[in-house]
Amino acid sequence: MKVVSTSKSHGGVQGVYSHASEACACDMTFAVFVPPQAKDGPLPVLWYLSGLTCTHANVMDKGEYRGMAAELGLIVVCPDTSPRGEGVADEKDNWQFGSGAGFYVDATQQPFAGNYRMYSYIVDELPALIASQFPADMERQSIFGHSMGGHGALTIALKNSEHFRSCSAFAPIVQPMTADWSRPALEKYLGKDEKSWRAYDATALIEDGHRFGEFLVDQGTADGFLKDGLRPWLLEDVCKKSGIALTLRMQEGYDHSYNFISTFMDDHLKWHAARLAK
Repeated sequence: MKVVSTSKSHGGVQGVYSHASEACACDMTFAVFVPPQAKDGPLPVLWYLSGLTCTHANVMDKGEYRGMAAELGLIVVCPDTSPRGEGVADEKDNWQFGSGAGFYVDATQQPFAGNYRMYSYIVDELPALIASQFPADMERQSIFGHSMGGHGALTIALKNSEHFRSCSAFAPIVQPMTADWSRPALEKYLGKDEKSWRAYDATALIEDGHRFGEFLVDQGTADGFLKDGLRPWLLEDVCKKSGIALTLRMQEGYDHSYNFISTFMDDHLKWHAARLAK
């Protein structure tokens, strides 16, 4: 692991790091905020997964999480959204696919299968690195994300419920199999057989028997992607049928931006901290 930068913040340290990823077959960059309580021992870990076009830097620069994370004693890990660099297949004119749009899947189709393995990277490789390099209590982990990252958080939690105590999302893509801005990406990454897509679709995973204790979702009513891309009512419907507790908060007048996310960030941090308490 290489240290890209570190900076003191709210008594803790905001760092940016890079390493050679085996899962993604390229160098990957990620951010970690370690609060001041780390001097007294390992702390719980909260994973934040970013959305389309983002890197680790978007939430780090705009998410306003450090003050509350320092108060609550939470380590916050912010991975990148996709593999990057020379030799990594990409569609540079398509913001909904490739670099910045990994969709947290393990691609099976060439030429993407060699690098686009973000599911394995988030679930297996990066947690092992965090456990070895940071004062992290890996028995206490939670996960949340925005948009494409909200999709990632929901699906990863549903498939790894034993690893995460809580899961929340800001404006998640709840059914990427049928959303216009995610369906083409799933086909390119996973092939034409839609049965294989179900492993990366929150509503399908629940229909197929996967369970998680509870979800918190915030969604802005002025979000331009609400009706075509996000459609939280689909998650609400399947959660009701399966008995999963879902708190869906429709936030009047808020859009899809980090102005929305930063407004409700403290709520999510406090919600996770309550569930990460010893």
